[in-house]
Amino acid sequence: MPWWIWLLLALFMLAMLLIGAAYVVVHGLRAFHVVADMGSTVSDKLSAAGEGEGPEPDEPPLFTQPLRHAQERYAEAHADVVRRRMRAHDRHADQWAQWRQFNE
Repeated sequence: MPWWIWLLLALFMLAMLLIGAAYVVVHGLRAFHVVADMGSTVSDKLSAAGEGEGPEPDEPPLFTQPLRHAQERYAEAHADVVRRRMRAHDRHADQWAQWRQFNE
């Protein structure tokens, strides 16, 4: 092969190495900025969570109260769950009824 082909191949190889290095540096810096932004966001969220309001200071912890208070709280929470399930069931039934009318 003539000498100028070897020169072109060597220059092409050097150009590809430089372009590849530039690609790695640019994308590495972008990734660093993304990770730094995410780290600052996470630290802000964690510090905000640490400063959050705790339980009511007037009400003592649940385990120091009579058992009936815990039972009432559980009953209210369970009633909310049942109400939410029934609303979802009603929405589902309404949607099916609407679809049945549409297809008739």
